[in-house]
Amino acid sequence: MTTRVAMGIEYDGSPFFGWQQQPHAPSVEATLAQAISKVADQRTEVICAGRTDTGVHARCQVVHFDTDAQRTPRGWMLGVTSRLPDSVCVRWAQRIEDSFNARFAARARRYRYRILNRNVRPALQHQFLAWERLPLDADAMHAAAQSLLGMHDFSAFRSSQCQAPHPRRDMQHIGVRREGEQVIVEVQANAFLHHMVRNLVGSLLPIGRGEQPVEWMSDLLAGGDRDRGGPTAAAQGLCFLGPLYPAEWRLPEEVTLPSGITVPDFPA
Repeated sequence: MTTRVAMGIEYDGSPFFGWQQQPHAPSVEATLAQAISKVADQRTEVICAGRTDTGVHARCQVVHFDTDAQRTPRGWMLGVTSRLPDSVCVRWAQRIEDSFNARFAARARRYRYRILNRNVRPALQHQFLAWERLPLDADAMHAAAQSLLGMHDFSAFRSSQCQAPHPRRDMQHIGVRREGEQVIVEVQANAFLHHMVRNLVGSLLPIGRGEQPVEWMSDLLAGGDRDRGGPTAAAQGLCFLGPLYPAEWRLPEEVTLPSGITVPDFPA
C-alpha cells in the first residue's frame, strides 16, 4: 500500500549547489532523496514547496514523497535525519492525503534576508549573514518596499535564467526593520521568481545607503527592466522560512495559514 508522507526540512545551504538535483554537484534534493530511500529501502523521489538557490538556507522547507514502506512519523523523522549530513535535518514528518502536493497546495512562501550592518565583516555566523559596511536607513528601505505590495509584474527583479511562465506575483507582505547591528528584510508572496528576493534586496540597499530616493523602487517596478536595478544580493543572507498551506491539510502550525485567513490560489 502506497502512502504519501509530508516532511519539514531544515538545512544550511552553504555546502550545496541549491535544492535542485545536479549531475556533478551536491544538492539538497539528491541528499535528502538518498537518505529517504535508505530508510524506505526503495528509490524515492521528493517534491518540494520551493526550490532554493546555491548557498540559500531553509528553516522549514516542506516536501512530500510516496512510499510503500510503513514507518511511524517518528521513525521517518529520526531515521532519515540519522542518514543526513549535519547541515540537514528532518524537523517533522506525517502521513498525508494522496491529493496533497507540497508545491501546488502552498498558498504562500516566506523568506527572510539578514544583513549585518557594521564596519567589519562577520566572523560568527558568516554563512548566514550578508554584510554591508555603510550605514543603512531601514525606515527608508521599508517605505520603499511598500510599493511592491499587491499583484505586479516583477520583471524588474527577475533573473535572466528564470523559467517561470510569467512574471506576475502577489506580494502579500514585505517589511524591513533594524535589530541592533542587523537589518532584516522579510517577504511573503504566493510564489517567487528566480533570484527575486535577492534582486529586491539588492535594489533596496542603494536606498538604504541614501544613493537613491525612496521612490526609486516603484520606478524600477513600473519600468520592468532588470538592468536598471541594483545587483543581486549575496546568497548567504537568505533563508526560506517555509510555505503556508490551508488548515485543511492539518500540517504543523508554522506552515499553516493563520485561522480565518485565506489566500487565493494564484497560478505561479
